[in-house]
Amino acid sequence: MHNMKHATIFYRSEFAPDDEVVPGVKFGRPEWVPSPAFWAERALQEGPFAENYVSPTGTPLVEDVVFCLLGGYGVKMEINRAAWNRLKRADVLAPQSSPSAEEIELLLRKPLSVAGRQVRYRFPRQRAARVAAAIAFLGSRTFSTEAPLELRSELMSLPGVGPKTASWIVRNWTGSNEVAILDIHVLRAGQIIGLFPTQVTLPRDYQSLEMRFLEFASALQVPASLLDALMWREMRTLTR
Repeated sequence: MHNMKHATIFYRSEFAPDDEVVPGVKFGRPEWVPSPAFWAERALQEGPFAENYVSPTGTPLVEDVVFCLLGGYGVKMEINRAAWNRLKRADVLAPQSSPSAEEIELLLRKPLSVAGRQVRYRFPRQRAARVAAAIAFLGSRTFSTEAPLELRSELMSLPGVGPKTASWIVRNWTGSNEVAILDIHVLRAGQIIGLFPTQVTLPRDYQSLEMRFLEFASALQVPASLLDALMWREMRTLTR
């Protein structure tokens, strides 16, 4: 949700273009988009203070959960952020807040200002119900940043939270490299280079795809938290 910079050292990969980074995936060359060499070079270009797309330490979990519930498939990041900002300004995310789904829906139905234009949020009723349920759920429990996989499992009990959304929340809140955010952009990049099969069924295949992605990130010596963010950012731009 927010960007936080911290020191991470990246090493140049010692792969030749025809070497396999992981079985079935050749390294290629940096100028071949979106080859593994391209991603390794992009990570290197981020420098020793690479941007990790995670929240600052101390961010309340409810803020990350609501941000991710408002986003995802069919909602552009800019609209996602504008909707979240509106709820935050209305104190929906404040401690001890217990808004109803109807109150949240009214806020989401009002036009949002995005890049100088008035736009409407696509799923006000559905997402309002999910946000209200999540706020109630989080208010009755405590969570730790030290057990990201356990946190992900707990979050998946919430309405509308599958493995991708739960991984997104966990990454934002903990910065964990034990999870991968496999959205449509990352999946497409992986399919192009042969990292993922062309036919996948989600959420059934999420765990096996994630294991493959984490193996790939390790082979490139790039933290998963940077690699999936780079893939999301670059593929989002390339496919516009």
